[in-house]
Amino acid sequence: MRRDFRKVLDDAGLIGKEWAPRELRHSFVSLLSDHDIPIEDISRLVGHSNTVATETVYRQQIRPVIQEGATAMDRIFPLFRES
Repeated sequence: MRRDFRKVLDDAGLIGKEWAPRELRHSFVSLLSDHDIPIEDISRLVGHSNTVATETVYRQQIRPVIQEGATAMDRIFPLFRES
């Protein structure tokens, strides 16, 4: 399967040897999560019996975490405007 997967990527103009099929699973979970699909539904879709593996292994949500952190820091340290 990996050989066929890499060929498809090469044909699409990507470098197939830099990718693995598991990355599709991570992308699938992350995209659904980014679009507010409940984590319980995502877990069922990917065949997990609970949400732990889905949340800790497959969901790669760096951007929302960074945004939440930045928003919290803005509340903690409000911007000082020069007079």
